[in-house]
Amino acid sequence: MTYKPQCQTWARAEIESSDGARPNIVFIFIDDLGYGDIGAFGSTANKTPHLDRMAAEGLALRQFYVSNTNCTPSRAALMTGTYAHRIGMDGDVLFPGERRGLHPDETTLAEVMQAAGYATGVFGKWHLGDQPQHLPLEHGFDEYFGIPYSNDMWPGNLRGHRHTKEPYTPLPVIRDDRVVAYVADGADQALLCEVVTDAAIEFIEERKDEPFFLYLPHPYVHRPRYARPEIADRANGDVNRAVVEEVDDSVGRVLDALRALDLAERTLVIFTSDNGGATGMSMGPLRGGKGGPKYEGHMRVPTISWWPGTIPAGGATDEIVTAVDILPSLAALVGASLPPLPIDGKNALEVLLGKPNARSPHELLFYEEEAVRRGDWKLVLGASGGFELYDLEADVGETTDLAAARPELVEELRTLLEEHASEIAANQRLAGDSQTARPLIAEPGDLPRLRDRMGVDDFEPVPERR
Repeated sequence: MTYKPQCQTWARAEIESSDGARPNIVFIFIDDLGYGDIGAFGSTANKTPHLDRMAAEGLALRQFYVSNTNCTPSRAALMTGTYAHRIGMDGDVLFPGERRGLHPDETTLAEVMQAAGYATGVFGKWHLGDQPQHLPLEHGFDEYFGIPYSNDMWPGNLRGHRHTKEPYTPLPVIRDDRVVAYVADGADQALLCEVVTDAAIEFIEERKDEPFFLYLPHPYVHRPRYARPEIADRANGDVNRAVVEEVDDSVGRVLDALRALDLAERTLVIFTSDNGGATGMSMGPLRGGKGGPKYEGHMRVPTISWWPGTIPAGGATDEIVTAVDILPSLAALVGASLPPLPIDGKNALEVLLGKPNARSPHELLFYEEEAVRRGDWKLVLGASGGFELYDLEADVGETTDLAAARPELVEELRTLLEEHASEIAANQRLAGDSQTARPLIAEPGDLPRLRDRMGVDDFEPVPERR
């Protein structure tokens, strides 16, 4: 099978804010949040009033899928609208000082928005390469504040660097293209949600008079998890619950900022997670989670879209949308051109906006190269090492393997999966490569701790129970 480039261009969608202005876009990407971790998706343990209100005022997408199963590939797919294994960003996550990163020839969502006249900012965890040529300002963002990779890649991780087995170098905090602080300990970890939310709100306030694209990839709820005492007390000492509830606080703060600035009816906000939930999180009725075979809990994530006055309140949809669809969908919304290199995403804008009778653009859904879904039938390379077949309409928890009863369907779906893998292999592109890669900082030096930069007094953080 030969890959055929998408030769599509979009006229600007006939969707504008009530005052005729181009809409702002906020995309909130949580790290390792499970399908069942928020009230709007069934949680009774976590108190998430802001997300519940967001869903009540917007649209719950009950079958939204990310394209990969861990941090780096998932973010690469979102940012480029392209399967991570097509662009050399699949496999293991990126580590400090690694040569690999997002290739400069790939067009990111931020570059699409920037070309359409949008101010662009990213606040949180990047994880697409920590070398200077791989950082956000080289990929279409005007502003950046956050950490370049996961919050467990720091000296507090006593297991050491997974590849070199050596201790991690300090975890840098970056403003634009310069290291301005470092994460020293659990107290600094406990401030990451607040500090990136502060930066995101500052960006909204500064850019309120021009169209903006805000990408908020939270470092939370990735482990290790720490909470400030007052946050932990509110969650009855349950730090797993506390970090989810602080994410909810962050969403509430962002939405409140939009309301206070009279931007709510001019702004599309999308909330989702980068992969299935990690240890301590809930997948609700779904099987699996972060890591392992590609069961539903691994890549189906809780997702809400919100745009008062445009998206009907209180809706829900079971139409399939994927993370690679975000780039072409938002390009359609703002009238931007698609990237020159082929992408895999499809325009799912009408589904995202809750339009009547909107339908998924997907006849097939691929879970990396280990599972395929057609309609309600899903074939997955399972925990046993063989292929398993499930009817998701009748069995969303994937408890009853029907492969033995439907061998002809197994073979049909397996052929589709093999064709998909062959097509990717025949049309791969390279990741970026920095031959002089090294960690951004080897020692803290004169850099302040994150809490010192924030002006926060020392405190004793509450760690999750192991």
